[in-house]
Amino acid sequence: MYNQEKIKPYNSQEEKGKVVEAMFDNIAPTYDTLNHRLSWNIDKGWRRKAIQQLVPFKPETMLDIATGTGDFAILAAKMLSPRALIGADISEGMMEIGREKVKKEGLEGVISFQKEDCLNLTFPTDTFDAVTAAFGIRNFQDLEKGLSEMYRVLKQGGHLCIIELTTPIHFPMRQLFGVYSKVVLPFYGRLISKDSSAYDYLNKTIAAFPQGEKMMEILRRAGFSKTSFKRLTFGICTMYLAEK
Repeated sequence: MYNQEKIKPYNSQEEKGKVVEAMFDNIAPTYDTLNHRLSWNIDKGWRRKAIQQLVPFKPETMLDIATGTGDFAILAAKMLSPRALIGADISEGMMEIGREKVKKEGLEGVISFQKEDCLNLTFPTDTFDAVTAAFGIRNFQDLEKGLSEMYRVLKQGGHLCIIELTTPIHFPMRQLFGVYSKVVLPFYGRLISKDSSAYDYLNKTIAAFPQGEKMMEILRRAGFSKTSFKRLTFGICTMYLAEK
C-alpha cells in the first residue's frame, strides 16, 4: 500500500473510494473556480502540453479516467478530434457539471460521461487507443490495481498519458510550494468551497504520492513499456507517458 492510499478526506470508517466520491460531490460546484485560481490558470497549459504528446498517434477512441468536470476531455476532443471519448469518474456531481460544459461546447456527439470504479472498469479488454488521467490517480484507493485496469482497457500499442500534481524537489521551489500547499491552498479551500478538509486532504495526497522514477517502476509493474516522465513548472506537476 502506498502512503496516499491511506489518506482520506474526512474522518470516516468507510473505504476510501466512497469517501472520495462524497468529497468530490460536495466540492463540485466550486471545483473549477478554485482549481484555476489556485494554479493561476497554469493547469490549462499542463493539460495542453500533455495532450500534445498524443497528437502523433491520432487516437480514435479515448478514455479519460477521473475526468471530473471534463476539462481534459474537452481539450483532448478539440486538439485530437477522436471519434469517441468517454470521461469516467466516481462523482456524478462532477460529471453533471462536465455534461453541461460539453453541451455548451457542442461536443455531445464525441464526449460522453460514465460513472466508473477505476479499480473495476466495465470496458472490455483492448478497447481504447489512448487512456488519460489528469490530477486524479493520487485519489485511487489502490494505485497499482487502477493502473492495471488502465493497461487492460488499452489496445496493444495504445498510449497512456497522466499528469499529476507533485512536490518540487529543488530549492527554493520545494520550500515555497510547501508553504503554499499547507497554508494558502487550505485557506482558499475553506473560503471558496466551505470545505477545508477536502483541500487539506488534496495537499496531503500530493506530498504522499510516489513520483518520478518511483512512479516509472509502478507503471512498469502494471505492464507498461516505454515509460517516461517530465517535470513541469519546476516540478509542481509531472507528466507521465507509457505504452501498452
